[in-house]
Amino acid sequence: MIRYALTCPNGHSFESWFQSAEAFDRLAGAGHLSCTTCGVTEVTKSLMAPALRPARSAAPEQAHRPLSTATPAETALAELRRKVEENSEYVGMNFASEARAIHDGDAPDRAIYGEARLDEARKLIEDGVPVAPLPFMPGRKTN
Repeated sequence: MIRYALTCPNGHSFESWFQSAEAFDRLAGAGHLSCTTCGVTEVTKSLMAPALRPARSAAPEQAHRPLSTATPAETALAELRRKVEENSEYVGMNFASEARAIHDGDAPDRAIYGEARLDEARKLIEDGVPVAPLPFMPGRKTN
């Protein structure tokens, strides 16, 4: 199965699933596809980003969608995530202990990100360790 973002000449956008690219071509050629809003049968595919899934253990990203529908907030979050991942070390579930060690001077000073239980995060804040929640879930790394 393949999902396409579709548009009509009147500017309406919608999505639909097809058995294959050839199935889309056959249905469109025969005039069996129509706009879900206005019913026009001149339907074309829109530009879409492919849905590539990274590692099995990585968090699934949003399903592919037309490139033009990314909101400014989604773009800003994606940029923030990219910068965090490029400029910080992922420490996984060891975040609380590693943040505390850095704060206490027992570990080298560096930017880190990871995961912590709610009680661990509260204790870090209560103890004056500078931490902040991220607006996304980090992708878990297995190696």
